[in-house]
Amino acid sequence: MTMALSQLRKKFEQVGYICDESTVLTVFLALDLQKPLLIEGAPGVGKTEMGKVLAQILETELIRLQCYEGLDETKALYEWNYQRQLLRIQMNRNLEDEQIREEDLFSSDYLLERPLLKAIQANKPAVLLIDEVDKCDPEFEAFLFEVLSDFQVSIPELGTLTANKIPVVVLTSNNERELSDGLKRRCLYLYLDFPEVEKEVEIIKAKVPGVGDRLAWETARVVAGLRRQQNLRKKPSIAETLDWARALVALNRNRLDGKLVADTLNLVLKTHADQQYFNKEIGHDGIEKMLKNSEDGGEVCRCQ
Repeated sequence: MTMALSQLRKKFEQVGYICDESTVLTVFLALDLQKPLLIEGAPGVGKTEMGKVLAQILETELIRLQCYEGLDETKALYEWNYQRQLLRIQMNRNLEDEQIREEDLFSSDYLLERPLLKAIQANKPAVLLIDEVDKCDPEFEAFLFEVLSDFQVSIPELGTLTANKIPVVVLTSNNERELSDGLKRRCLYLYLDFPEVEKEVEIIKAKVPGVGDRLAWETARVVAGLRRQQNLRKKPSIAETLDWARALVALNRNRLDGKLVADTLNLVLKTHADQQYFNKEIGHDGIEKMLKNSEDGGEVCRCQ
């Protein structure tokens, strides 16, 4: 999977993942050094999308492990197919000439691969996306960084299984809790924030066919204004910005106004409390001010 820095940058552009030079460089080093990449940042900034994009760029399988409280090794690594084992015992019960042995029941044929083992056993380097690792328990995190250290696992009945090909590992975290130093030492670190208005305009134009320059700039400007509101419970994600822009294009709109924003507010603010806050503290006047700032921005708003 060796790829030059310039080639990787071009690949990101081709798939429409807009990011800065520092991000491209960090991803390049993670690939070249075969180190896991830990990406932290607020929900909705494109952390998970990075794993999906890398699988697309590298033309390989994406294997995703969604973390949650209570996740343990059996859900992440492997399980035995007990139903199939019982069926095998039943089938052999009446066969006097064939004695079933314990090693027959605990062979690879009866092993159910979960994401970690599947990534290690893959014949081609896969992208292993370990999503929201901050949600898992510290005990599982300790197990996880031991797996990522050697890319091998021990199964008592089968012995030690070592990776056929080192997977590309992307871990994401929403900073809900502090991750251990042990995990961080094994990873390259990348922090993603919400994009600046100019960068989000590029993202909108790359991802939303038919969007006009003015609509893209005004959409990005309003979303940026909403994200600056400290009292919002959930700030609009990049994905929600794109959904909003697609909806506005579907409505055949080429620019925003206060009423249109209020009518389509549920596409970007996903809690009733946030919508109430908008109506009380921002409203039509606040939106018109954001749009005026967009028009007065000179080099920021390159509208026709």
